[in-house]
Amino acid sequence: MSIRTIAVATTAAIVIGAAGYFAGTAFDPSGAAETATETAAPPAEATTVAQLSAPQRQEVEGIIKDYLATNPGFIRDYLIANPEVIRDAIDELQRKQEVEDQAAQVAAISDNRDLLFSSPRQVVMGNPDGDVTLIEFFDYNCGYCRRAVADVQQLMADDPNLKVVLKEFPVLGEGSMEASQVSIAVRILAPDKAGDFHDALLAQSGQVNAEVALAVAESLGLDRAALEETMVSDEVRDTIGEAYALAQSLSLTGTPSYVTATGVAIGAIGYDALKEKIATARAGCATEVC
Repeated sequence: MSIRTIAVATTAAIVIGAAGYFAGTAFDPSGAAETATETAAPPAEATTVAQLSAPQRQEVEGIIKDYLATNPGFIRDYLIANPEVIRDAIDELQRKQEVEDQAAQVAAISDNRDLLFSSPRQVVMGNPDGDVTLIEFFDYNCGYCRRAVADVQQLMADDPNLKVVLKEFPVLGEGSMEASQVSIAVRILAPDKAGDFHDALLAQSGQVNAEVALAVAESLGLDRAALEETMVSDEVRDTIGEAYALAQSLSLTGTPSYVTATGVAIGAIGYDALKEKIATARAGCATEVC
């Protein structure tokens, strides 16, 4: 988070707090609030900014601006005396941003439902007719993707109604792009071997590229020349372009990233967290495609 964001969040917290204080307290221009006598009636419930009318809000804002203009050290002194305000403001800003991001991602899932769950440009593992789908965006050079293979395999073994969809998302350099091109060529030429190729290439140690990917494909009985011709085809290019467009609409920032009908999870979150997200998607599924 940038210093500018912190400053904005902090100032907003202070102004909102000050507005609530001044709105519920008789303000004395000298800086002292009116004091209650022992015989005064109990104070009324505090007024919040949201309860003020537009003219009242403008009046409060004017009082605050005048006070800050004549007391320029107020914010600094307040922060020194109450440093937790910065933390609380940043936490609240982050919470609101996360809520907004999640809502935007859910909307993007709905808007791109066909391409996410039913595109012909993807590899399907597990039960192709399963009642719930787990989509994984991955990169063959992603160490976390390699470690997460076992989680996905275990999920498929434990859940016979789980459909897993693989989306090529090469984001880690030229080698990753080459490996994805070979992978898509395998899917085009030998779709029945696409899953085995995926697992075998992710099992490789070190950086992978076209040469490594082609060697893995050859070990599965595929023709190298046919793969090299196919990997530069328009269909391969369009497959990667489709995945990039989906990732952008979902605000995916890394690999692996997982998508269900009800949400997005970024990172290798582990077996238990994935199982929970699958259960949530299954419980909330209201359509045939979930």
